[in-house]
Amino acid sequence: MESGPAIFAGSAFALFGAALLLWTGARVLHRAPVAHGVSPVASATLATVFGVLFLVLGVWCFTRI
Repeated sequence: MESGPAIFAGSAFALFGAALLLWTGARVLHRAPVAHGVSPVASATLATVFGVLFLVLGVWCFTRI
């Protein structure tokens, strides 16, 4: 019973992190802006860092099961 919240949180974090990395990669590949009004390098870097952070957080939640 106690593993339910960890599974839910791990799934949510991992899915969001993977989707953010996939979206950022597609935007960079097509040379489209990741965020409007922001430096392309800064926005792509920040989005990549947060995507990896969310993936790591999701994996950490799965290790707590």
